[in-house]
Amino acid sequence: MMQRRRVSDDLTFSVLAWGAWRLQDSDHLQGPRDVLRLIEFLIDHGVTTIDHADIYGDYGCEAAFGAALALAPALRERMEIVTKCDIVPPDPARPDARVKHYDTSARHIIDAAERSLRNLGIAHIDVLLLHRPDPLMDANEVAEAFARLRTAGKVRHFGVSNFTPAQFDLLQSRLDAPLVTNQIECSPLATDALTDGALDQMQSLGRTAMFWSPLGGLFDPDDARARRVRDALTEVGRRIGCNAPATVATAWLLRLPCAPVVIAGSMRTGHLESMIQASALTLDRQDWFQIYEASMGRPAP
Repeated sequence: MMQRRRVSDDLTFSVLAWGAWRLQDSDHLQGPRDVLRLIEFLIDHGVTTIDHADIYGDYGCEAAFGAALALAPALRERMEIVTKCDIVPPDPARPDARVKHYDTSARHIIDAAERSLRNLGIAHIDVLLLHRPDPLMDANEVAEAFARLRTAGKVRHFGVSNFTPAQFDLLQSRLDAPLVTNQIECSPLATDALTDGALDQMQSLGRTAMFWSPLGGLFDPDDARARRVRDALTEVGRRIGCNAPATVATAWLLRLPCAPVVIAGSMRTGHLESMIQASALTLDRQDWFQIYEASMGRPAP
């Protein structure tokens, strides 16, 4: 059975979440019924936490997911929906989008959340995240937007993505409810969060970190560091009876004491099954450090 993480007093996440980033790029998901079958597969395997962002698929992924969910609306009660806002991609046709930028104004946050609700075809978002730190963020204005969305029943909880500990603390200082997560890049090849304080902060506060791109670059055949890590994953896998490096890599992340949620972005059930199996694995300390040393390219200091 898939493990779960307590995100707040009234919300839990599956330890493996599914990310919808590539939903529009998949060549074997040809319409709402194909997407619905994938959703049903995920839920049947205990993956109930779904990660979106308004801009995914050129603003199309939420709508594609919503069209599938409309075929079986009762499934909404069996999942937790996370989405993100604040990135504005460049669009030559829009005077307000001459260049890529971030917008954490109250108006933009509220408009983005309401658009996500329409596209997803749902009554509320379980967790709304700011997608990227905005150097022009007015924390008081963000707090105002969050309060209005919560009071209206449109968003239950809030969090952030890619925030430093200082940025997290700044926004939290203006809120009357906890930020429930920081969504962070973390993988055997992206290890900054292990030492920059982001995961220490999540553990200290008892909050749930979410990891995006957990296998990023790992299967690049031309990358020497990736080859070292794959070799270590394969060796550890042989020792613990697992022949799938992706499974061992996911277990490596789940071993972290901040009790993270790992976001899998595959559209293929076979790949997802490999990662799902990681929730039943536990790496011992030496297995974990063997993979970490392969990533660093040297013994632990």
